[in-house]
Parts: sequence; structure tokens; C-alpha cells
Amino acid sequence: MAAALSASPASARTQDGGGGSGVAGRKRRRSGGAGGGAGRAMKLLRAALGLALLPLLRPASAVEPISLGLAIAGAAASALTGFISYPRLYCYFRECCLQRHDQRAAAALQESLDRKLFGQHLVNKVVVKAVKGFLSNTKTKKPLALSLHGWTGTGKNFVSKIIAESIYKRGLQSKYVHQFVATLHFPHAHSINLYKDQLQSWIRGNVSICPRSLFIFDEMDKMHAGLIDSIKPFLDYYEFLDGVSYRQAIFIFLSNAGAEKITEVALDFWRNGRTREDIQITDIQNALSVSVFNNKNSGFWHSTLIDRNLIDYFVPFLPLEYKHVKMCVRVEIESRGYAVDEDILTRIADEMTYFPREERIYSDKGCKTVDAKLDYYYDF
Repeated sequence: MAAALSASPASARTQDGGGGSGVAGRKRRRSGGAGGGAGRAMKLLRAALGLALLPLLRPASAVEPISLGLAIAGAAASALTGFISYPRLYCYFRECCLQRHDQRAAAALQESLDRKLFGQHLVNKVVVKAVKGFLSNTKTKKPLALSLHGWTGTGKNFVSKIIAESIYKRGLQSKYVHQFVATLHFPHAHSINLYKDQLQSWIRGNVSICPRSLFIFDEMDKMHAGLIDSIKPFLDYYEFLDGVSYRQAIFIFLSNAGAEKITEVALDFWRNGRTREDIQITDIQNALSVSVFNNKNSGFWHSTLIDRNLIDYFVPFLPLEYKHVKMCVRVEIESRGYAVDEDILTRIADEMTYFPREERIYSDKGCKTVDAKLDYYYDF
């Protein structure tokens, strides 16, 4: 375990198949403040380089090699000083903490969810409002804590990936994004005390380096009960802990726990002739939090994070229907650069298994196996 954490938990990458696939290029948005700062820095660089080139505009006979060398060296030093003096320009070339302007991050998040996430109107609404509000709040009282719940393949990992990409250009590969997988990083129940110490040290050290660190905990339903409570101080309303503020950090938890309760609500709406879009977050959230808290097979079982109301939002991922599976297939084909064959698209969607057995409404794997099925049908 020690080796696993020291090697960086982000080395374990998982991806939920639901909600879409592929990372489309994102149009770069420029805010006035960022553009102004970068523009001034570029003017400074051009001025410094201009000074360096002035001697070259003089007659060749008047140029002294030593003077020319000193002029160029001085201009280069001035340019470097100016480059470092403008963090926004520096961050064009090197990854920085708080890399993207808050409004740009929120806009990128909204755009990606609108284009790539299917059948999850509650997720789209709650996640965008929560993240946007948190990023724009300069006086947050605690870190943002989101807990994403639903069946496999409904898009939990996919959404956490989109959140990471909206804040940091490198997404899950960013050095400020840290991903933990319960079965990989915390496999042994007898080592739980060691894991607690390592987890606290990892969070403390990384938030000290970057206040806007993002921590993703996958497979919470497989985590040993009690382990996650070790990070409770970091999610609480403390201004500082040992000189470190955690109020700008973001914590995201992913779990299959509570999926039964989510499906129960969705089925009730369907059987009463109401659409899934009629479901509101208030119809699920409280029942979901209670279900997760009392689930003995969940890492949140009787967790102080829930008991002390430190999880800001329990986000339900509804089970995906046949039409959503077809959307996933279409986007995956297009992302690979192939023309969509409607016959193959339908065959793949038909091959998925659906539940309940009689109604066959929801895909039991969401969109998770779409990628593998495409490999079978297309000669890539």
C-alpha cells in the first residue's frame, strides 16, 4: 500500500462507460482579465526582444561582438524576468494550480455535460450548479464534497473525468488531480490504520502545494467501513488545520451503493406514467443519503461524513434506457471517425440486457460495454 500511494494514486485510471465517450476538442475561451494579463506579458517580451535586435539594425561595421552579446544577454534576462512575473503567461507553458479562470471552468463543464452525458438531467443540473457556485465563491466555508451514486455504466467516472478536465487542462493526468481506487489502494482490512495515516498525509501534502486539489475516491461501495472517516477534518468547517486551509479543495466520491433506491424511484415514476425528466433531486436525495448511510457493504456505512452533513450533494445517476444506449453507441462510433451504420447501432443496443425482466426498461450495464461491442462489429 505504501508503495501504491507513494507512486501516486492517480496512476490507477478507471472509466465508467456511461454517458458518452471520447474527449472532443474544446474551444478555447478567453476572459478579459486573462487575455489582458497575457497581452501585457507578450508586449513585454516583444519589447525585450526588440531591444535585443536593435544592434542588428545598425551598420555591420558598427556592431561590436562583445556589446552585441551583452545586449542580447541583458534583453534575454529581462524577457525571462517578465515571463516569470506574469503567472498567466507562465501557465500557458507549464501546468499551474488554479489554472483555469472560474467562469471558464464552469462554462467548459456545462458544455461537456450537455454534449456528452445522456439521460442524466439531475446530474447535469446539480453538478453544474454545485461546481460553478463553489468555484465562483471567494469565501467558501468548507471544501466541496460530491457523492455520485448509481449502477455501473451510468456515467459516474465519466462525469468525474469531465469535472477534472474543466478545471485542469490535463484532466485526470494533472498533478493536482488525485484518484484513489478502493480495491487497488486500500485492499487489506488489517492495514486500515496504515491507510488512514497515508491518506491523511497525502491529502495534507498535496493541498499544501495546491489549494484547489481535486481528490476522487472510486469504488466507495468496496472501501472498508471507517477508512473514509479519517479525512473528516479536511471536509469540515475549519479555516486552517496546522496552517493549511482545505476550503478550496474538491472531493468526489463514486459508488454503486444506493443504486437500488434510485431505480425504485425511477420505476415508480415510469409505472405512474411520468417521464424520468419529471424526477426532481428532492424526490431522491434524502432517501439516497439514508440508504447509503445504512448500507453495511458501503464505505459510507455509519460514516461521520454523512452524520455530520459534510457531503454537500448526493448525486443520483438514473439507470439508462434503450434510447440512451443508442446515443452512447452513436457518439462512440463518431468519435472513432467512422460513419454511423444504423443497423449495427441497433444490433448493439438490442444485444444489451435490460431490467426488470418483464418490462426490460433499463440497461443493466448502462453504456459500459459499448466500446467492446464496437470492436467486434467494426474492423478497426
